[in-house]
Amino acid sequence: MKRSTTTLGMLIAVVAAASFGLSGALIKPLLEAGWSPAAAVTLRVFIGGFVLAPFAIIALKGRWIALWYARSRILLMAIVGVSATQLVYFAAVERIPVGIAILLEYMAPLLLVAFAWATTRRMPKAVVLIGSVIALGGLVLVVSPEGSGALDPLGIIFGASAAVGAAVYYVIAARSSEGLPAVALAAAGLLIGGVLLGLVGVVGIVPFDMPMVDVTVLGYVVPWWVPLLIVGIVSTGIAYSTSIMASEMLGSRLASFVGLLEVVSAALYAWLLIGENLSLPQFIGGALILVGIGFVRSERSEEIGDFTIEAEAFPSDHDEPILAPASAPLEPGTDTVPLRPVQSSGG
Repeated sequence: MKRSTTTLGMLIAVVAAASFGLSGALIKPLLEAGWSPAAAVTLRVFIGGFVLAPFAIIALKGRWIALWYARSRILLMAIVGVSATQLVYFAAVERIPVGIAILLEYMAPLLLVAFAWATTRRMPKAVVLIGSVIALGGLVLVVSPEGSGALDPLGIIFGASAAVGAAVYYVIAARSSEGLPAVALAAAGLLIGGVLLGLVGVVGIVPFDMPMVDVTVLGYVVPWWVPLLIVGIVSTGIAYSTSIMASEMLGSRLASFVGLLEVVSAALYAWLLIGENLSLPQFIGGALILVGIGFVRSERSEEIGDFTIEAEAFPSDHDEPILAPASAPLEPGTDTVPLRPVQSSGG
């Protein structure tokens, strides 16, 4: 992975995290006005999908076949990345404190580290393990989870399911694009996911309340659709498209760690926009998350398929393997010797 691509991917990932983090401060007035989380999420998803649709059409340049070739990726994004993850998260919030639900969902980066360890049977490098522990400690400080008494086991299961869903989202986002632009994947996934969420609400699996009342945002009384429009455009359309783009550049593991900044940005927005207190431990936690990301970033890795493969650091400036004659005999009727790739010894 080239340094310039990684740097650009990191910047895009930060934009995605900052965009995602804005939703909490703007959705909260709707929830306080009687909106159910599922209704608010469904409308924001639809808005994001419709906003991205024209850009997706332009990016496709008439290559509609790309949608068909990437159909499994699109459906997985809609079902898991957009719909299921959000539904189980809100189901967790109904049964356990919000802080604990968030903490469980954002275990996704650690799941990806464990998944790569189990599937490749290669222990992650020390910098990844250290970064994981530091980032987790920072996340705990930022979220400051509080709970009294025993926690609902079903709520814990839903929260853990949200973590699995978030991990799968990053794996899907980081897969080969198959010629499908990131904005097209985001638009298609959001629109299909919106339909699925709407169906879940219509059949009554989750509460679906959406009172058309004015709400107070930043001290101003505005129609209900104003915060939803902002969230739909910024925290959904821009957030999903940039997150997918960053995941394709960085790979699922590093992108998921940078995604932890969403929690930090959400806390900052809540402090700046709606006056929620931001404590010293939360500031420290945000700094620790940055340090943890730095440790994970320091490892050179390549994302191949759905797995993160550790890259060997060769002391060479060559990007491609050098070809050298193999020991095989000449092919009959030819004047050439078969070539095989060999590792450069440097210099």
